[in-house]
Amino acid sequence: MRTALLRLLAEEGTVTATSAAGRLGYSSGLCSFHLRQLARHGRIEEVPQTGGRARPWRLRQAGGTVEEPGGSQEFGELARGLEDESYRQWLAHRGRAPQEWRHDEAFSAVVHLTPEEMSRVAEEVRQLLARYGDREDLPARRPAAARPVAVVARLFPLLDG
Repeated sequence: MRTALLRLLAEEGTVTATSAAGRLGYSSGLCSFHLRQLARHGRIEEVPQTGGRARPWRLRQAGGTVEEPGGSQEFGELARGLEDESYRQWLAHRGRAPQEWRHDEAFSAVVHLTPEEMSRVAEEVRQLLARYGDREDLPARRPAAARPVAVVARLFPLLDG
């Protein structure tokens, strides 16, 4: 979701939680939470207010130009940190979720792979998740009971001692 917000900010220049919710199909409260988290990590900033209640946000300025979200190592580290923080938030507050949403699924495995196999496994996971990707851009395709669910998969080699 945070990546979607960063892309939207890159496209639009500024967004409010309400406008982001309308474009992305999430609640304005959820968008507001994630916008504040992105700001807390220095990725975005509030636009100085000229009155009214709206809180517009923009990508953080760096050296006079807007930073683009992308595949940089810094962005990857930020994304992993935000994933970790989102999971800690989930653990701390899952009691507030409706009963049917109070569980999570976690699994891990250590497998012996070549670098090529590791890349192939990652691609297979991406393809599996792509089955649900249209629901991000086309909210009408979401089942009524669907909610945003974070799916985090990390593949990395285990280093000797």
